[in-house]
Amino acid sequence: MNARAARWLRVLVPVLATSALALGTVGADAAPGRAPAAHTASTARVTSAPSCNPHASSLRPSGPPQVTPGSFMAKIRARGYLIAGVDQSTYHFGFLNPLDGQIEGFDIDMIRAVAQAIFGNPNKVQFKAITDAQRIPDILSGAVDIVAHTMTITCARLQQVDFSSVYFDAAQRVLVLKNSPAKSLADLNGQKVCATTGSDSLSVIAKAGAVPVAVPYWTDCLVLLQQGGVAAISTDDSILDGLAAQDPWTELVGGRLTDEPYGLAISKQYPEFVRFVNAVLAQLRSDGQWAASYRHWIGTLVPPQQPVQYSD
Repeated sequence: MNARAARWLRVLVPVLATSALALGTVGADAAPGRAPAAHTASTARVTSAPSCNPHASSLRPSGPPQVTPGSFMAKIRARGYLIAGVDQSTYHFGFLNPLDGQIEGFDIDMIRAVAQAIFGNPNKVQFKAITDAQRIPDILSGAVDIVAHTMTITCARLQQVDFSSVYFDAAQRVLVLKNSPAKSLADLNGQKVCATTGSDSLSVIAKAGAVPVAVPYWTDCLVLLQQGGVAAISTDDSILDGLAAQDPWTELVGGRLTDEPYGLAISKQYPEFVRFVNAVLAQLRSDGQWAASYRHWIGTLVPPQQPVQYSD
């Protein structure tokens, strides 16, 4: 465990476990407000399942990020702040800093970059802390403009919402206590394994013969593991790494169970916003900001950049 992880160990788990009990918004330079209501479903674009490729499902940028008149980005600018659905309990990606009460992490850096491109100010964001289960409903209802929430691009989700290009690639693995005999998900047949409601991890757990236990937040899973309520937690290694950093008595075991490409979720009503966000991500990749954020939050060697694929 590195020094940064040790510094958080004493304070992060109890604070996040408490803060996860109440949903709310945390923002900077932004007044409370609601996003415009979503348009009717009849105007939405439809992505056909047979041609689905999660790694090449997003729209190509039209050029550098520009706020064009009449676009959704222009409406966001007129409102005065971007509304983002985020996590507040996933260390490294989206978590509530117990020292200053701010939400921060790798996902949060992506959102601030979008705000910077719209307003010239990365703080023009209203953060709405949501659960995994709320991600798609909040996009569909218009409660948020965008979701950055360790959200895997899947063919099923692409039927409901659009995604940005892949900005992080994770893989489902397993977290157990260090004294556990289990070395893989297969070793947990018939035993309780925790994941969050609304995550695609639950189906992988069930297919392996384990008993899925669904909770709202990943910190809830960690508490259950510590208390003996479950034998393991299984989800993306990016999330599990953050949980392991909070509890040195846990460890990741087993190989990659799935491929989990992350995207920023956006309503199908706003394809121009998808292209805009992809232009922002392309800029972050080219100017080194993505790599700098990765080093800061993930703390491991930055993986080589893979060619970005688009659907058009």
